[in-house]
Amino acid sequence: MRMVDLIAKKRDGQTLTKEEINWMITGYVKDEIPDYQMSAFLMATYFKGMGEAEQADLAMAMLNSGDRLDLSDIPGIKVDKHSTGGVGDKISIPLTPLVACLGVPVPMISGRGLGHTGGTLDKLESIPGFRVDLSEQEFKTQVASIHQAIVSASGDLAPADRRLYALRDVTATVESIPLIASSIMSKKIASGTSALVFDVKVGNGAFMKTEADAEKLAQALVTIAKQAGVKSVALLTNMDQPLGITIGNSLEIAESIAILRNRGPKDVRDLTVTLAAHMLVLGGKTQSLEQAIGMAEDALCDGRALNAFKQLIKAQGGDPAVVDDPRRLPQAKYRVDVKATQAGVVTGIDTNALGLAAMQLGGGRAKKGDQLDLAVGLVLHKKLGTPVSVGDTLVTLHADSQETAAIEQAVHQAFTIGQSAPAKFQLIKKVIQG
Repeated sequence: MRMVDLIAKKRDGQTLTKEEINWMITGYVKDEIPDYQMSAFLMATYFKGMGEAEQADLAMAMLNSGDRLDLSDIPGIKVDKHSTGGVGDKISIPLTPLVACLGVPVPMISGRGLGHTGGTLDKLESIPGFRVDLSEQEFKTQVASIHQAIVSASGDLAPADRRLYALRDVTATVESIPLIASSIMSKKIASGTSALVFDVKVGNGAFMKTEADAEKLAQALVTIAKQAGVKSVALLTNMDQPLGITIGNSLEIAESIAILRNRGPKDVRDLTVTLAAHMLVLGGKTQSLEQAIGMAEDALCDGRALNAFKQLIKAQGGDPAVVDDPRRLPQAKYRVDVKATQAGVVTGIDTNALGLAAMQLGGGRAKKGDQLDLAVGLVLHKKLGTPVSVGDTLVTLHADSQETAAIEQAVHQAFTIGQSAPAKFQLIKKVIQG
C-alpha cells in the first residue's frame, strides 16, 4: 500500500477498507508515514467524511495501536461517562461518587481542558494533593475497592489517538464528526469499560453548534460502541448557557461539593441525576429509569454520595477536608463585578465567550502545556430568563490580577438583555439508545 493512494481515495469520497485503515494507523505510529501525509488525509476526511464501518474501523485501529486495560477481574458492570466538552461542565465530579456509592464501578479516564472548555483533571488538581496519574495497578485496585477512580490516560492507551489529536489541533480538523467519534471511542474502549453514557453537548458553547450535528456525533458514538460490544446511550444536552453558576477549576469543585450536599444549581443537579440514572440502568442495578432516578436522589439526600467523594479524594492523595471546608481550595486575590447597564431580561448568553474569559484569566489553556491558575474563574449571577435591573451584577470575576478591563468588557458583551423572556430552556434535548 501507499499512503498517497489512500489520501487520493478519501479525497475522492471513496471508502477505505479495514486493512487500509489498519496499515495507515500502524505505519503512522511507527513513524513510517510522515505528518504531512497524515495531515492531508485528515483534511480529506474532514471534507468527505466516513461511513459507519470506516469510523468503527478507525476507532479500533487507534485502539489497537497500544495497550487495552483488562478490568474483567473487577466484579460488576463497569460504566463510564464521556462529555464532548462544555463551559462549566463539572458533571463528572459529583457524578462519579454518586454512581459509585450505589455499587456500580466507575473507571473514569478523563481529560484536560483546552481552549474554551474545562477539563475534569484540572478541576480535581485544584484539590490539594490530588493525584490523577495513578499506575494501572493502582487504578484497578482503587476501582475494585471503592468502585471509582478518575485518572489521566497512560501514554500506552491509544497512542495513535494522542498523536492524531495533536495533529488535528494544528491542522483545523478537530471538528470532524468521524475523527471526534473515533478519537473518543479508541480511548474509552481501551480503558476497559463495559458500558458508556455519552453527554453530547450542543449549542453556542459546544463544539457541535447545531442539533443535527450533535445527533450525527451521538449516533456515530453509539454505533461504534455497539460494534465494539460496549453498551451505550447518548444524551444531547444544551450548551447555550454555562452549566451551573461557576466556570473555573476550584470554583467548579466548590459547586460540585454543593451538589453532593444536595444543594447547588438545579441544572447541574438535574443532569447529574439523569446521567447517574442511565449509568445505573446500564450497570444492571435496575431496568427502570424512574427507579434509578429515585436511587440517585436518595443517595444525594442521605449523604452517601458526599461520603463517597471524600473516599475518592483520600484514595487519590487529596485533602478530603475541602469537602467540609471548600475555603481550603485555591482562592483568587480579587473579585470584580461586571454590572448590567440596561434593564430587561437575559435573552442570550455567548457561552463560548465566557469560557474564553475564564481562559484569559488564567484558568484555561490556549495550547497544551500552558500552566493554569486553579483559583480564577467566573461566578454567574444571571442566566437565561433572569430579570435584570441597571447596576445588577451579571458576573463576578475571580482574578489574580487587577488588569481585567478587556475581560470585563468581553463578559459584559456576552450577555444579551431584551424585554421579553426567551423560550423555556430545555436542558436535555434528546436521548439516543445504543
